[in-house]
Amino acid sequence: MQRIFFNFILALEGVNANKLRSFLTALGIIFGVSAVIAMLAIGSGAKQSILEQMKLIGTNNIVIKSVTVSSEEGSGGSQASEGQEQNQRQQGKRPYSPGLNLDDVSAIQTVLPTVERISPEVVIPLSVVRRNRLEQSRCVGVANAYFSLNGLGLSAGHWFHDIHLEEGAAVCIIGKEVQARFFSQEDPLGKQIKCGNNWLRVIGVLKPRKASSESISQLGIRNSDADIYIPVTTALLRFKNRGLISQEDIGSDDSDENPPPENYHQLDRVVVQVNDSQKLRASADLIARLLKRRHFGLLDFEVEVPELLLEQQQKTQDTFNLVLAVIASISLLVGGIGIMNIMLASVLERIKEIGVRRSLGANRLDIVLQFLFEAVFISLIGGSIGVVLGIAAAHSIASYAEIPTIVSAWSVLLSFGVAATIGLAFGIFPARKAAQQDPIKALRSE
Repeated sequence: MQRIFFNFILALEGVNANKLRSFLTALGIIFGVSAVIAMLAIGSGAKQSILEQMKLIGTNNIVIKSVTVSSEEGSGGSQASEGQEQNQRQQGKRPYSPGLNLDDVSAIQTVLPTVERISPEVVIPLSVVRRNRLEQSRCVGVANAYFSLNGLGLSAGHWFHDIHLEEGAAVCIIGKEVQARFFSQEDPLGKQIKCGNNWLRVIGVLKPRKASSESISQLGIRNSDADIYIPVTTALLRFKNRGLISQEDIGSDDSDENPPPENYHQLDRVVVQVNDSQKLRASADLIARLLKRRHFGLLDFEVEVPELLLEQQQKTQDTFNLVLAVIASISLLVGGIGIMNIMLASVLERIKEIGVRRSLGANRLDIVLQFLFEAVFISLIGGSIGVVLGIAAAHSIASYAEIPTIVSAWSVLLSFGVAATIGLAFGIFPARKAAQQDPIKALRSE
């Protein structure tokens, strides 16, 4: 141990005697380690972000969105005859479709054997009034399945009862932000709140959902804390049922040559959860064919599988991380080659020193340890600086590029360990070359 410690001290003195050269030698390790840490931080942040998004959208979900089709848009393969379709276009009318409605929900439940839960949704923007406070908000007509599909729980009260859904009762469940705005100093359960022209009784309060605004906007989901939830039948009976609008009511406005298309869908969205993740894509295709037939060939809906989209995003991110890993590995490899090159040059410069040490009793192992310690020490210096730069780079990327990053302890240890291993691996050859010098010839060298 004494000999090892003595050789270690000699190595430190050797590095200290050539500070600038040692720092320049360590630059490859510095940039390589910082790149590895930044890459792992980006990969961990992206993975965590996707896991959070998966929690928000739920698993095995298929989302069906209504699309309002104008009279100028195509039918996408209508079942009506070409003559009827051409006449409808000449009259400025779109091909007929009942729109997304509750009958579609029943048909999906009947036809699709993989359905576990299904939730229709109607979103109604309106003004909310209580006492002397007036604000704009949203009432969302849903069934109880909506809350389990989206992982929402209750902090107080209870869910909708069957009688609420059957009779369209004037009841609601509110989010935490709604409670804070309208019931800040009191218990909201059993209290009344006016939504549009209807008074609703509060029967439940949702637990707050922890989700970033970025995740909410990327996934196209609503902020559940700011919404008021009512039974879907209540939304259709007490507020507005767009499905009752007749075909004549959707005609063009004489005062406007290009009037905006009117929303004729009874529902805004339907979320279907299937019981087998392997059948997600097949179930989505079956739902699309079913709805196309029920809507007489008019493609006034979109069928999406968020989980598959996120999986594709994860694959893209993994490819990006692999490219970063290759770049970081090349940088570390170049750093290791630089260390070996400088150490070989150092051996040639210090032949006389090697000869003096051998003549004073040092054996080949002592020479190997001295030069090997120097290489490892340079790598560790580069690794330490690289860790600091990598952490700083990860935080800078998160701040300025708005990319989520997570620097974990294992990534720091891994980078530091790789730096030490590279110093050890690329320092062995120069150390052995130094130890193989003939002490007689070494002493004679100038």
